[in-house]
Amino acid sequence: MTQLQSYLGTANQWFSDTPDRALERAYKAALMIKALEDEHFDGKKISPDCQKYRENAMSYFEAKLKNYLKTAKFGLAEFQASASIVTRSNPDVTRKTRTTGAANFRREDFDSQDKQSITLEKLKFIDDVLSKYKPEKNRSSSALVPVPKSKPLEMNLRNVDRVEANNLVNQPTLFPTDNRVAEEAETMTDTTSFVPRSILSTLDRLKRNFDPNSEEEVVQSFRTSQTKTIISIRFILVLILVPLLTQQVSKNFFVGPLVDRFREPNKTEIFLNVDLEEEAFQELQRFEESLKFKSLIGVAPQLSREGIEEEVKQKALKIGEEYSHRSANAIKNVFADLIAAGSLYLLLLNSQKEIAIFKAFIDDVVYGLSDSAKAFIIILFTDIFVGFHSPHGWEVILEGTARHLGLPENRDFNFLFISTFPVILDTIFKYWIFRYLNRISPSAVATYRNMNE
Repeated sequence: MTQLQSYLGTANQWFSDTPDRALERAYKAALMIKALEDEHFDGKKISPDCQKYRENAMSYFEAKLKNYLKTAKFGLAEFQASASIVTRSNPDVTRKTRTTGAANFRREDFDSQDKQSITLEKLKFIDDVLSKYKPEKNRSSSALVPVPKSKPLEMNLRNVDRVEANNLVNQPTLFPTDNRVAEEAETMTDTTSFVPRSILSTLDRLKRNFDPNSEEEVVQSFRTSQTKTIISIRFILVLILVPLLTQQVSKNFFVGPLVDRFREPNKTEIFLNVDLEEEAFQELQRFEESLKFKSLIGVAPQLSREGIEEEVKQKALKIGEEYSHRSANAIKNVFADLIAAGSLYLLLLNSQKEIAIFKAFIDDVVYGLSDSAKAFIIILFTDIFVGFHSPHGWEVILEGTARHLGLPENRDFNFLFISTFPVILDTIFKYWIFRYLNRISPSAVATYRNMNE
């Protein structure tokens, strides 16, 4: 009991110190940004407008600045959320227990008023540093990679519309570029014209052939497309690997030991649900019948009734241990999956720029395909997810998910899900074809209808 109270006290102390730790991280990140400004930019804002450094050096400073800004913003968000929770749960939170290893700005003889004043000073310093890097509202466009001040090259060399440059350019960033790009660019899904797009593209290509700067625009446009492709592929890998690694690491090193510690095999239920219990009973029954059958036909040595019961008992103990492990593993999967989902949410929340670039990359890939390829992909996806044979696949997915989380199989829920969710997906597919694809590539829609018939 005393050890449990000690654990609870330590956990409560750690929870109460969360606002201080978060504020300290944000404060240190702001100090690092200020140090970069004072040491390399004469105390001014870190910006490519500074003529002291060239492109590679500025890329290094921009990467450092981005990391520090992320740390500071996350620290402030954690400070605000945890401070409100701690204040509600413990109104006297300012009178914390003195502990060793605290942050440098806290001393044991500081009272609550001194701590509040120091907290306000740190928040003011962080706000002063971060305010320099807030994007201005009157700026309509900015770029992740440098773009020329002339009109961006349409990607007709790769059978892709001008949206390639536009989607990449219209992403928010700390280092704005020419605003003319956004004013001249068009989005893929909102482009309409009285003249066919192919004629406009041909005329535009002829005009570029007489432009002396066309070669420079081709090179710059290729670099933009290359950067966008690299960022998109890296973002896809991060989206896949980070949740998987988080799930495995948290399950094996954090959730697993806790579940094994608090779930004693001798004092808990072996079976987490009725389905596991039925599987275990069927397995034990098949073993007993197999043992009797082999004994009767002479394949196995003759066993007395007591011998058969002893074999069945040993098998029952082994089955009980196996299914107890499966039940514990299902509980671990629930908590580990929640942690993985949280990491994915934080990743998406912190990757708005990468998401926008990835969307532009997908637009380039999808809308750059030929009409027959578009129709083939649409038919393939619709037949897999909403076609005639799709209910069997959804049933396998639902059963596997229930087994992974240790939930009992509910046939009514499975049938209800299969009868509604594919219909919703089919509606979304049809709306996308009618709303966007029909305007961007009507020939692809016609090809899709002919292939589907």
